[in-house]
Amino acid sequence: MVALRGSGPLKLGGTMNVSIAGAESNVAIGLARLGHTVRWVGAVGDDEAGELVLRTLRAESVDVSGAWKDAGAPTGLILFEPRLPDLTRVHYYRAGSAGSRLTPDVLDRAFATAVPRVLHLTGITPALSPTARAASTHALRLAHDHGTLVCLDVNHRARLWAADQASAVLQDWMPYVDLLIASADELPLCLPPGSPTDTGAQARALLSAGVQEVTVKLGSAGATSYTRPFRPGAPAGSTSDTHSAEAPSDAQDAGGDALHQPAVAVRAVDAVGAGDAFVAGYLSALLDGEGVAGRLERGVTTGAFAVASPGDWEGAPTRAELNLLGAPPGTVVR
Repeated sequence: MVALRGSGPLKLGGTMNVSIAGAESNVAIGLARLGHTVRWVGAVGDDEAGELVLRTLRAESVDVSGAWKDAGAPTGLILFEPRLPDLTRVHYYRAGSAGSRLTPDVLDRAFATAVPRVLHLTGITPALSPTARAASTHALRLAHDHGTLVCLDVNHRARLWAADQASAVLQDWMPYVDLLIASADELPLCLPPGSPTDTGAQARALLSAGVQEVTVKLGSAGATSYTRPFRPGAPAGSTSDTHSAEAPSDAQDAGGDALHQPAVAVRAVDAVGAGDAFVAGYLSALLDGEGVAGRLERGVTTGAFAVASPGDWEGAPTRAELNLLGAPPGTVVR
């Protein structure tokens, strides 16, 4: 989408900064800055706004060869309205947009070009329209058929669809998901009625249902990952095997399948995009072959960069910048 950021209440007018936004594109940029090869597959309008989206992604070294230009629909729009120092209202204009008209054949072409190691989806795209929902479901099935690891960030947007609508879709998706990322209040959307109310119990219910790993974003409290307990004889490289090789932690429970990572303390500037930045860091470490502890550490680090910087993706670090948060206050890098 094109993103417009106001300086105050929209009804009062004023100036706006123009950029782009979108959970998937935020993650794509974050991964590209960390040195990974990333391809963004989506739809934009055949308009100047769409050109801005594609130009920005290309400038960030994201491959957009799989993007589709829809001449019959405009590029989506999002408005950010800072209303209080710690409260921002978001207004979506995505009904009838090019992104809402994404079709399954776009995914067929993308997988025919190159099969990805990881497919990252969010719960935002299926909320846009039945067409976009079908395309997202098709992507899951293609990934399953090609042995691609599927990462799903729930990212529930109440302004786009109701909780019961989201839950019906997400529950159907769970058999295809390897890595589920969600905030604690989003986990119930992935489970049937009558499921446990405790976060840990919910995560374990999802593991029992087939998800390989559940990572819960906890904002300023950090993040916790739940993985299947180590099984003797588990194949090398499996989630369970990787987790079992980590040093014991006080945060791990008796089953050895929960690991917590505190957040990195920074001066908060803008919390928008922090969750996507966390996902980018987490997936980066996963692609590097890191265990759960390394994934969490990089995730909270990239998330902290987002919180300490204005914008959705602008503050995403490069690999060389990952250690900057440990510098003393007032440090000048010369």
